[in-house]
Amino acid sequence: MRANRSIRSRAAHQRGISFIGLLFVAVVVGGLGVVIAQVIPTLIEWQAIDKAANKAKEGSTVPEVRAIFDRAQAIDDFKSVTGKDLDIRKVGDKVVVSYAYEREIPLFGPAYLTLKYKGETR
Repeated sequence: MRANRSIRSRAAHQRGISFIGLLFVAVVVGGLGVVIAQVIPTLIEWQAIDKAANKAKEGSTVPEVRAIFDRAQAIDDFKSVTGKDLDIRKVGDKVVVSYAYEREIPLFGPAYLTLKYKGETR
């Protein structure tokens, strides 16, 4: 008898998540998942742009750097930055290529997530 009472009293004090709480958590996690799924392709694109800029720094003149970047752009198929958008300068004897751009991801209604990317070759 005494064992039954102990089990019943422990069961009465157990807490858990309610169905409404579970729905709320599912909606929040689902919303974050949708946003993350839209951000990942922009990160992959940024990596391709950074790789193209690092290739382009091998050029010695501004038109040559732009041409190398545009060839890499055609191969990796990104559209956010072109050779004309690059800021090219010489620091000492090295060519430094930098870029900056923004991407907007529509969330809902008038709300957008704006991602600002910028980079510079080393």
